[in-house]
Amino acid sequence: MTSFKIGNRSIGADAPPFIIAEMSGNHNQSLEVALQIVDAAAKAGAHALKLQTYTAETMTLDLSEGEFFIKDPNSLWAGTSLYALYEKAHTPWEWHAPIFARAKELGMLAFSTPFDDSAVDFLESLDVPAYKIASFENTDLPLIRRVAATGKPLIISTGMASIAELDETVRAAREAGCKDLVLLKCTSTYPATPANSNVRTIAHLRELFGCEVGLSDHSMGVGVSVAAVALGATVVEKHFTLDRSAGGVDASFSLEPAELASLVIETERAWQAMGQVHYGVTEAEQKSLVYRRSLYVTQDMVAGEAFSSANVRAIRPGLGLAPKHAQTLLERRARHAIKRGTPLDWSLVE
Repeated sequence: MTSFKIGNRSIGADAPPFIIAEMSGNHNQSLEVALQIVDAAAKAGAHALKLQTYTAETMTLDLSEGEFFIKDPNSLWAGTSLYALYEKAHTPWEWHAPIFARAKELGMLAFSTPFDDSAVDFLESLDVPAYKIASFENTDLPLIRRVAATGKPLIISTGMASIAELDETVRAAREAGCKDLVLLKCTSTYPATPANSNVRTIAHLRELFGCEVGLSDHSMGVGVSVAAVALGATVVEKHFTLDRSAGGVDASFSLEPAELASLVIETERAWQAMGQVHYGVTEAEQKSLVYRRSLYVTQDMVAGEAFSSANVRAIRPGLGLAPKHAQTLLERRARHAIKRGTPLDWSLVE
């Protein structure tokens, strides 16, 4: 068994999918908006709220040239430097405590993605219940060892990583003390398309690494996440915002409140629907058996009269003989008079 708990929430195939609302930089540098996002995530039914813990200085250099400037015209962040992007997107560290407190007050777990040792030290001071490693850091083995050494559950996005790289990552985490691990299938494009999501990988991840698996979903809508749960995902992470039209570094591929509520509902339905391999009548279907077709007398018959297609039909309800006996009946006669609307039984047949 690979199931475990984060706080009071069970993570595993025997529990509903664990839904994480990722705030990222969608607060637009307003603590008031950040707290409104927490409120909306809780109201939508998310089980956890996640932040990202870094500063522009801990992420990159303050340069606006070469590889430090985003030139790709297809990027959401084209025309800005990495430093300026992270400065705009980061969540001030002094906001973490009030955000986590609001989440706890509303019954949600709250944790974060650290990007360096100083962030891990800070989050440890807040006693977070788990950690998340982002796709772009899944090859940063020193960081993974540092986080794993806390002994807390560790969720790692697998975006861009090869099997060999993931093997190194998982070994590093396990050797450093991680017992409770989740690997999230992730496509590191923003947004991701359903066609590029490859959620069949989820079952393969579980088979290869023997841990819990899930999805970090950057696609639009909830369809990819629902499909992932049907393929065994036990954790789903989605970026979340109050209103995409309000803007924000990740707003364009984030869910709005009504969509997050739908995600919670539909992924749980998908989990419930998987059930187990089953054939035949379920307990819930017992009452529906009556609506099968069966053989009924459709005209009044006298004793000794031959059964025929004129006086016997397969109709609903299902209280008579099964339709498969129709040909046999056509070679027999009525034992006694039979009234129209009588379900056929062998006791009525000579």
